[in-house]
Amino acid sequence: MSKPLISVVITIYNEEDNIKPLLEATYGALEKLDYEVILIEDGSTDRTVEEVKKYANDRTKLIIFNKNYGQTTALAAGIDMASGVYIATMDGDLQNDPTDIPTMLQKAMDEDWDVVAGRRANRKDGFVLRKIPSKIANWVIRNTTKVYLNDYGCTLRVYKAEIAQNMGLYGELHRFIPVLAKQQGAKMTEVDVKHHPRIHGESKYGLSRTFKVMADLILMLFFQKYFQRPIHLFGGIGLISFFIGGLISFYMLILKIMGEDIWGRPLMILGFIMILGGIQLITTGIIAEIIVRTYFESQDKKTYTIKSVFEGSGRTLTGLEVQATESINRI
Repeated sequence: MSKPLISVVITIYNEEDNIKPLLEATYGALEKLDYEVILIEDGSTDRTVEEVKKYANDRTKLIIFNKNYGQTTALAAGIDMASGVYIATMDGDLQNDPTDIPTMLQKAMDEDWDVVAGRRANRKDGFVLRKIPSKIANWVIRNTTKVYLNDYGCTLRVYKAEIAQNMGLYGELHRFIPVLAKQQGAKMTEVDVKHHPRIHGESKYGLSRTFKVMADLILMLFFQKYFQRPIHLFGGIGLISFFIGGLISFYMLILKIMGEDIWGRPLMILGFIMILGGIQLITTGIIAEIIVRTYFESQDKKTYTIKSVFEGSGRTLTGLEVQATESINRI
């Protein structure tokens, strides 16, 4: 069976009133393309599933979760199920417009982009509770990760399949998908896309997510810089702490030799704490290195990603085809 040109992955949660117009708009936008639509129903408590079954066409797959896992997990499941050469992702709340997908796909094919990200040029959300926190988060993520996109919160994106299916989505990292893609060596660009106000249902996002985003940002910075060499982070900080603690202890030793009473001094206690902390951090780095090696070697994972391989016969293998060939050869 030949692959469709594009798989459109849509996450839905309690969107019963949006399903009919969502599917009608999506099918209409994709009618000239070879496509499939993959809907991930993330544990809805309303009639979302019944509405999808009522209006879905024969190119639509519905993945039903037994409970609510969150948007990142839903996206990961849809991407895993996708068989298209390209994969598009979008929300099911009708704020993303599927008519943007053909234009984004064409740009990805014509200019050989790995990721074409949407940028909500005229965002139809509340200014105080949505736009301001989003702008702050975008600025922080952009300047800490050095991945220069303007709108990390827009789910509407088009990816080459080999990029999307190698990102490793866990937890609540969907906002950081561009950073994960960049770690795969993806070439990315942004285009302006339409954005509509929410008509039915309630937003699943709010200010409560701010602290989660900040915590995930710390994780992403670790992944970006130290995932394959954690000893450089823990060992570096540990050595500095150990060195400072050693200097303090040496200074206190000199004072003791000179006859001063040093017992109970805060500086002496600080020196002991920094020495012990340094030892613990260095030990943590060594353990983390062992875990990283176990992660890669036990599953025969590679520390690199192959984009493509050109054969002398004139054929070019994609990264996924290379991985499949390697698996067959091992068997």
